[in-house]
Amino acid sequence: MKNRQLLSSPVARHQSVRRSATPVLCVVLLLLTGAFPASAQLLARISVKAGARQCENLPVSTLMKDAVISRQDSLQFFEIQQGRRKPVPFQIAAGRYLYWIMDGKTAPGKVRLYELVKGAPVPAIARMQAKDSAGALVLEEGNQHLLQYNYNIVEPPAGVDTAYRRSGFIHPLWAPDGQVITNIHPKDHWHHVGIWNPWTHTSFKGKETDFWNLQKKEGTVRFKGFISRTQGPVLCGFQALHDHIAFSGKQETVAINEEWDVKAFNSNGNTLRVWDIDNTMSCADTSGITLLQYRYGGGFGLRTTAEWKADNSKVITSEGKTRKDADSTRARWIKITGRTDKGETGILVMSHPSNYDYPQPVRVWPENNERGEIMMNFSPTKMKSWELKYGQSYRLCYRVLVFTNDISKEEAEDAWEAYAKPPQITVSWSAGL
Repeated sequence: MKNRQLLSSPVARHQSVRRSATPVLCVVLLLLTGAFPASAQLLARISVKAGARQCENLPVSTLMKDAVISRQDSLQFFEIQQGRRKPVPFQIAAGRYLYWIMDGKTAPGKVRLYELVKGAPVPAIARMQAKDSAGALVLEEGNQHLLQYNYNIVEPPAGVDTAYRRSGFIHPLWAPDGQVITNIHPKDHWHHVGIWNPWTHTSFKGKETDFWNLQKKEGTVRFKGFISRTQGPVLCGFQALHDHIAFSGKQETVAINEEWDVKAFNSNGNTLRVWDIDNTMSCADTSGITLLQYRYGGGFGLRTTAEWKADNSKVITSEGKTRKDADSTRARWIKITGRTDKGETGILVMSHPSNYDYPQPVRVWPENNERGEIMMNFSPTKMKSWELKYGQSYRLCYRVLVFTNDISKEEAEDAWEAYAKPPQITVSWSAGL
């Protein structure tokens, strides 16, 4: 990640950068038809076989060939339903991947068929937007806010130690009904900033360094630059670099290079929204770094709105643990819901099976802590240390569902299954590609 060209601020609207590739946003807006126009050329047939559980409105993607990428200005995409072709919105992003939403409910084991053809597409309005807003990047669906990534330094409240200054975190996170479900700079923990993931207890260059508890003034995390910004009919998102910086007196040393890759997917106005956050780390110093065992830190940290307290919120994990007994247990997913006078909303956070020490341990504040408010953390090093070696990369992946009302445990399990064990995709390319 050291040699990547960075953008000091987001690129202009309708432009996206990832190394040398520029995503092109296309969608077919043709009438349903039983046959291709004479000018259309079949490029590939794609079959998608669902897994062992039902999935609904699932984002899927598959790698494209260079010969197709070179034609991305003239592509059409169809689903084959009862012998007829239904146009499907699609987007080429992340360099060479074709993304689309497998809409509606798909039964376990069902196979859905698609065709990619060469033809004259009609550009569509990019429903999924990434917009600059006063030092932050706001991801939106239509005119509704999804989440805000803060790349400029956010100051703590007046009179609070400036050591609590931070950049490179998510807040607010909005529910589909507009409620904000994250919190920032709460009085009990000024260093809590919405959704963030600094490491707490580390050994760097022979010294213990804490990047989480900013008041100790041992380290911090800072936004370094953007690699890309993406928007279109299917998804919006960004790639950003962070530096984990260790302090030694007035000297600063970068210990960890971190890349956040965030993608939010089109929900078609549903009351359930999906976004992914993938975090890739590498050592910035040849000495490496050890993430020491500690009860919280790294992974995926969440401080929820102060309106959610013990008497109006619920926590449940994939293993059936609640707020009374979830702390220091392992989980594949954790669901938090809260009810205010504006209604009930919630968040489901899922950990990918490829993550370190999976299923990862969780940190969940007990009900009697901090006025009953909620802090949750998928903590990869809660039960054992993790040595990061120079020259290697390490990845942590999480999917987040944000919803109004509530979802059942079965629906949460369906969502995790679709994320952890995605549908099987088979691509049959036409001759000559």
